Amino acid sequence: MKNLHFNTLLLLLFFNFFINSQALAQNSATQPPPSFRVMFYNVENLFDIYDDSLKRDEEFTPDGERHWTNRKFYDKINKVYKVIAAVGEWNPPALVGMCELENRFVLEKLIDETPLKKYDYRIVHHESPDRRGIDVGLIYRPTMFELFYHKAIPVVFADDTAYKTRDILYVKGLLGGKDMLHIFINHWPSRYGGYLSTVNRRNQAAEILKQKTDSLLMANPKTAIVIMGDFNDGPEDESFAKVIGATAPDGDINLQGYYNLTLTKQESWNNGTLKYRENWDIFDQIVVSGSVLLPGPGIKATGNKATIFHAPFLLEDDNTFLDVKPFRTFTGFKYNGGYSDHLPVYIDFWIEN
Repeated sequence: MKNLHFNTLLLLLFFNFFINSQALAQNSATQPPPSFRVMFYNVENLFDIYDDSLKRDEEFTPDGERHWTNRKFYDKINKVYKVIAAVGEWNPPALVGMCELENRFVLEKLIDETPLKKYDYRIVHHESPDRRGIDVGLIYRPTMFELFYHKAIPVVFADDTAYKTRDILYVKGLLGGKDMLHIFINHWPSRYGGYLSTVNRRNQAAEILKQKTDSLLMANPKTAIVIMGDFNDGPEDESFAKVIGATAPDGDINLQGYYNLTLTKQESWNNGTLKYRENWDIFDQIVVSGSVLLPGPGIKATGNKATIFHAPFLLEDDNTFLDVKPFRTFTGFKYNGGYSDHLPVYIDFWIEN
């Protein structure tokens, strides 16, 4: 009798295990693949408070024109953290590219002295020759992205070798432990002095970038490339439309083509990433190589679009030119206490097996 009860119990346990196993298998089969969010953000002059004799950073010191104090610096650090957390929807992005950083120190404060610390972010940064001392950089979560290689690509102008600007940051690594992602983070020369007098510099920066990305695609047309940054040009300007040849991802996709995911319209936001007077522009962009949009194994872009993050806390009323504008840190030299004069952009990737 005892053996009968024991055998019945074993049968019930086995049946329960079988049912649960089937349910788990069915659930895992219907679960979407994990997503990897990649973000870019121009953080608007993230300087420390110390004077660096090799840089033109005097205005960002306690005695400088902007009266840049520790209180303002740490408020800025916490605001950048808040934006990163909000973009990640409380699961911060796998990778965050940034520009207008003074140095590695400000990134260390960001990842070590805010709640980002628990995500164990790591830093990729090189000092650029920019005379103001502003750089590009990357932070990444090592549980999602395994760093393989990085280098700074100099942007040198043949017709004016004395002009100094930001390097392009190239980073290569394994996304999700499965496939290699090649990342290029940019901050091209500004339009200070006028569009016509500066357009050639951005076109030359585009040529330098395209030489590097083309060489990767020639070696392997299926290379997954993401180009992001503040380009000081829009998607339809010469540097993108002609030099890089980046188009909207709404036609035939070519493996060796480049596709500007900020050209995919965003239903909830008809404006850009920054505003000058009454005009919005999209200078902060994300471009990918063709393999990211084509079916087949490897890294894929979710929805074939980039998103401009326009949370209400990043905006303020525009009392002069109507509607809203980015809630920036400074308006001229007046401290405004906001986040940045740019809105961040992001894209979600997943990996097809």
